[in-house]
Amino acid sequence: MLITACLLIVLIGLIHSYLGEKYLLIRLFRRDNLPKLMGGDWFTKRLLRFAWHLTTLVWWAMAAIIYVLANPSQNVERDIVNIIGVTFLLSGILSGVASHGKHLSWLVFLAIAGCCFFTDNFAI
Repeated sequence: MLITACLLIVLIGLIHSYLGEKYLLIRLFRRDNLPKLMGGDWFTKRLLRFAWHLTTLVWWAMAAIIYVLANPSQNVERDIVNIIGVTFLLSGILSGVASHGKHLSWLVFLAIAGCCFFTDNFAI
């Protein structure tokens, strides 16, 4: 049952990103009354797109955690912390690229990833 849940999460993430892009974000970005952050609507559009797709990334991380719990290795805790670290690493990269470094969340996301990867609390 947990593997089915994982597959459904991956599927809903794909659908969420694809349909959200096609039917929501594109139409929203055609409007001329979006808030103008940092001098224009470019940053607003990038921020909305980043946040939308970040949701899918986090859902996929949850699917990976469920998978690890369904198929435990000898060090489940370390596996889960690594999944969280990879999720925040990708979040930091996505945030930095999408905003050209202007949205400072990338710094915090990368710091979280580093904390996860370099913790001494779990044996590797």
